[in-house]
Amino acid sequence: MRKKWNFYVKVLVIEEEEGEINQERLSREIARQIQKIYGVRSAEVTSVTTE
Repeated sequence: MRKKWNFYVKVLVIEEEEGEINQERLSREIARQIQKIYGVRSAEVTSVTTE
């Protein structure tokens, strides 16, 4: 029987350059890279917080 695995990962981005980081664009890129590198079926960012 096939198993389904869920991994929850926390990513900290430190903004060192002037200007704003587009959170939506960065979220899509992180999910895309996880899918590409690890060959997973789906990846998504479910929440974004700022400090």
